[in-house]
Amino acid sequence: MTIDLDEVVFRLKKEYKKYRQPIVSRVKEISSDPFRILVSTVISLRTKDAVTETASLALFKLASTPEKMVHLKREQIERAIYPAGFYRNKAKAIIEISKTLLEKHNGRVPDNLDELLALKGVGRKTANLVLSLGYNIPAICVDTHVHRISNRLGAVKTKTPEETEFALMKILKKKDWIIYNDLLVTWGQNVCKPINPQCVNCVLNDICEYGKDKNNH
Repeated sequence: MTIDLDEVVFRLKKEYKKYRQPIVSRVKEISSDPFRILVSTVISLRTKDAVTETASLALFKLASTPEKMVHLKREQIERAIYPAGFYRNKAKAIIEISKTLLEKHNGRVPDNLDELLALKGVGRKTANLVLSLGYNIPAICVDTHVHRISNRLGAVKTKTPEETEFALMKILKKKDWIIYNDLLVTWGQNVCKPINPQCVNCVLNDICEYGKDKNNH
């Protein structure tokens, strides 16, 4: 039996606000500026949310536009975003992205997937977040939480986040594409964790393939 994703979205919408929302969504609450969302997402890769938030806000105090960012020294960016994982590589990427935006896009973050993917250090997850949160363009951002939970639910049977994205595009209503990431990341950080998921407390355990299996043991 295929899981009803409408029901998943409906139930999680009622529950997820009880928990702390993902960092990039909180950046959106402060500003829906695509550049801030892009930079915060670059900083967030392999980094805990609390560190990402502190690092992003520290950097945006120094510069929050491509024009201002290119005038910072790499060491200044490194200091601002430390201790984010791979902070030296990320500082370099932020400068390169800012230069490219100025040289090729008049300082504006593109609202086109292919142009976003052409920016150095920007993958599908980052590009889709910028489109959805920065421009309100329907896009499904698939990170490890979305990939894991979509497979646990039995909604998809995929091996990579990219496969999950394309599979979800076929079965998830377009109106839910943007919020799906928020819902599943919040759920993945708090309930459906990678190890020892709290199936007993999960509002999806009666319709989830993984949850049903756990409840039968």
